[in-house]
Amino acid sequence: MAEAKDYSALTLEELLAEEKKIKRNEITGAVVIGFLVGVMIFGVASNGFGIIYTVIPILLIGGIARHSGKQKQVLREIQTVIRAKEQ
Repeated sequence: MAEAKDYSALTLEELLAEEKKIKRNEITGAVVIGFLVGVMIFGVASNGFGIIYTVIPILLIGGIARHSGKQKQVLREIQTVIRAKEQ
């Protein structure tokens, strides 16, 4: 598991770069989830319910969603530190 960073020790520019990176990761996660939902819909429409078309995408979506929740928590922490440094 990744180490927790001390964001209060980073400069404002580094914090903004971290914030931008996390937001980019959120967008990528949303695109991947959308693709997996499309795979599920296509698979169910063409071949019915199968493990490849339903179970695997659901597991992947769950993993992405869990990671996204952790990233949102880190983003809130970064934004709090940014607001404190800007004042």
